[in-house]
Amino acid sequence: MSYQCPLCHESLLLDAHSEQPKTYRCCNNHQFDLAKEGYVNLMPAHHKGSKNPGDNKKMMQARRLFLNTEHYQPLRDAVIAQLASLLPDGATELLDIGCGEGYYTSEFVKLRQQFPALSVHGLDISKVAVKYAAKRYPECDFCVASSHRLPFADQLFDGVVRIYAPCKSEELERAIKPGGILVAVTPAPRHLYQLKELIYDGVRLHDMPVETIPGFDLVADEQLHYDMTLSGEEATVLMQMTPFAWKTSEQVWQQLANANNFHCEADFAIRVYRRQ
Repeated sequence: MSYQCPLCHESLLLDAHSEQPKTYRCCNNHQFDLAKEGYVNLMPAHHKGSKNPGDNKKMMQARRLFLNTEHYQPLRDAVIAQLASLLPDGATELLDIGCGEGYYTSEFVKLRQQFPALSVHGLDISKVAVKYAAKRYPECDFCVASSHRLPFADQLFDGVVRIYAPCKSEELERAIKPGGILVAVTPAPRHLYQLKELIYDGVRLHDMPVETIPGFDLVADEQLHYDMTLSGEEATVLMQMTPFAWKTSEQVWQQLANANNFHCEADFAIRVYRRQ
């Protein structure tokens, strides 16, 4: 694995002096140990904005509970279809930025039927999410790191997936090979409209501007819209996953919990960019 030291940006190599290497080390002797779950933490303390950045355990569990219902499977399938269609021939390296607990990352392994040498990597700032992902999906490689400082060698990736996750365009241009692709997923105008109606008097539709990324050409632009019918528990955990959970009143939480069939729209913009 071509990890890059987050401190000096030199290459990290597994310690060759051990029968079971468990430490990544660079030429400047910066060391990063493999956790027992199989992930590596490449998030230096001075890069953290808080003690435990990213999703906490409660948020991660809510996210996992909802994703296990497979209401977002159409999105996962659509992303895989774009990857299968547009990854360059012979692709060997794929990265999921903001991978969370690995719901999408783990399914990307299916692409090995088409790309037999494909290695699948997941990166997230949340240690608790990466720990869960690495333990559950040993067929993928996971690391804790900032999406704004990707700890990988230059021009390593044939493909990068970014579902709601931020990342500096300079880092994407550096890390993706010429001819490689970026799949970016963002909310489309009516995403979770019915949840917002419970909180806001006047609901504003999401803007859907096409992002211009230096060094990349837009090659595919898809909108995925469908209706979901949720149980009260599913609607509650979906709300817990959203940024507007903090504004949700006790009355609304109770309304969601008591719902038998809560109808809500899912609406995504899926855009694919190719590295020049």
